[in-house]
Amino acid sequence: MTPDPQTTSPTTDPEPLPVPVAEYAVVGDGRTTALVSRRGSIDWLCLPHVDSAACFARLLGTEDNGRWLLTVPDAHTVTRRYLDDSFVLETTYRSPTGTAVVTDSMPISDGRADVVRHVRCTRGTVRLEHEWVVRFGYGAIEPWVTRTGGPEQVIRAVAGPDALVLRGTRLPRAHDHRHRDEFELREGAEVELELTWTPSWEPLPPALPAAARVDTTRVAWGLWARGARYAGPHREAVVRSLLVLRLLTDFETGGIAAAATTSLPEDFGGARNWDYRYCWLRDAAMTLAALLEQGFRDEATQWRDWLLRAVAGDPADLQIMYRLDGGRDLPEREVAHLPGYAGSRPVRLGNAAVGQVQNDVLGEVMCALHDARRAGIPESSDSWSLQRHLVEELLAHWREPDRGIWEVRGDPQHFVHSKVMAWAAVDRAVRAVEEHGLDGPVERWRAAREEIRADVLTRGWDAARGTFVQSYGATHTDASLLQLVQVGFLPPDDPRVRGTVAAVRAELEVAPGLLRRYRTDRTDDGVPGDEHAFLACSAWLADALARGGQVRDACDILDTLVGVTNDVGLLAEQYDPVGRRMAGNVPQALSHLALVRAAHAVALATGTSGGPA
Repeated sequence: MTPDPQTTSPTTDPEPLPVPVAEYAVVGDGRTTALVSRRGSIDWLCLPHVDSAACFARLLGTEDNGRWLLTVPDAHTVTRRYLDDSFVLETTYRSPTGTAVVTDSMPISDGRADVVRHVRCTRGTVRLEHEWVVRFGYGAIEPWVTRTGGPEQVIRAVAGPDALVLRGTRLPRAHDHRHRDEFELREGAEVELELTWTPSWEPLPPALPAAARVDTTRVAWGLWARGARYAGPHREAVVRSLLVLRLLTDFETGGIAAAATTSLPEDFGGARNWDYRYCWLRDAAMTLAALLEQGFRDEATQWRDWLLRAVAGDPADLQIMYRLDGGRDLPEREVAHLPGYAGSRPVRLGNAAVGQVQNDVLGEVMCALHDARRAGIPESSDSWSLQRHLVEELLAHWREPDRGIWEVRGDPQHFVHSKVMAWAAVDRAVRAVEEHGLDGPVERWRAAREEIRADVLTRGWDAARGTFVQSYGATHTDASLLQLVQVGFLPPDDPRVRGTVAAVRAELEVAPGLLRRYRTDRTDDGVPGDEHAFLACSAWLADALARGGQVRDACDILDTLVGVTNDVGLLAEQYDPVGRRMAGNVPQALSHLALVRAAHAVALATGTSGGPA
């Protein structure tokens, strides 16, 4: 192999930075994901896993931090879609002289880490632009790039433990520390490109038949989606959300990532930038509940097995998040070489919230495992023993303040939501004994359940305002209080629930149906700046209203939530209704699972659910 010879080729980037968050689609292979802009630039790709270092990091920097562009630069119209219920992305470019269709996918279940790109001219003549800029280490490390000779030419980029191999029917040439090509395609002509990651010490991977693998991938996603029994309103959005949840689940380990990205800002230009490429027990448990409601039992069993492995050991060492393989080491650090999305700094890797105490987490986990038992998934001796020990550990500490569901970096508080979820954890333990015949100190658990409930009703209720409050002694709410309904702490038509829903809307609704999670001027979260509407909270509002019989309002809010998905059905964490733009990491599991559960609640209320409650 020899260093790739340098050639020159002019370029004009068709897509200035920053690309709006909603302009990204996602493809993935069950281990990692790639973000593809509308104009055909893969701006974020971590290989071989979603929490590995990125080799394309333009999302948080510039082209010099790595990207893979394949586009029609003079296209006047660009449309895209996923083929059927899959993550095979098809983008159609219409230019003054012709039309081209680009298909992007990551083949699944073949033991490879590949991205396959295929372009075909379907009308006239089109000019294509191709640029391949590899930068390992989140855009910091320029690799040594060589081109092989022989019957099949390939380009190989190597740095440290990583290697990327690019092969195809037409390869770009080296130019100014990147690889570029511009060419024309006439009607019927096509070009196929395949990118493969391997450890740098392994030999060149063999070529595989790309078209067959892509079609198999499309069919496999569709077969999985066919298992969804949902038949209510917005079925297309619900199925796409279920697919996103499956995409964010590691096919091998069962760990569920909270999002595909890090450091997309909640406050543009600010410091509210977090790494979400890990498995939060809370978010994963809620994902499990959403999947179970739609009949996906295998995923529940796989995640329960993941949980047993991840938390094995002393229950006192329980973390609120883990790596997707169950690893516990998630130190937070800042990346100085990346300027951040829209200048939002710092760019963070890892997440310091891993060391927080969040007393609500076991509640979500126990609720999900209770749902699994109801769905007929039997407990193993190990799984129930683990739950018993975790409940006992919670009972020793539930009276203490914590950081809560929002992971505040200010002082710990007695968050009402945390206390309610502690109640839910004990309640599900009691019901495991009562309803499923499992063994446990049920009388003591019943007494603890009543003690927690009385504590919340006494100290978390503001009688003067007629609402539950964010934390003991506070006079304001936060949107997590809407989950009181979901876990059954009070009946949905209870006047205290209705009062709380009304107070939350009055305080936190920034546009019809769009809620903040809390007001930053009233909550000491330890981070400067503000944020936008938190999309999961809108779904929780729709869910609470549907359960409480306010079905028309619930339907309107669900319509609003579905209305802010992008053109391929994806949701970020937050939405700015003034700027009409998404904010935060994308795609966000919490937003999608909350949409699924809200739609399920609306469907039950309207009698269109398509399956049992």
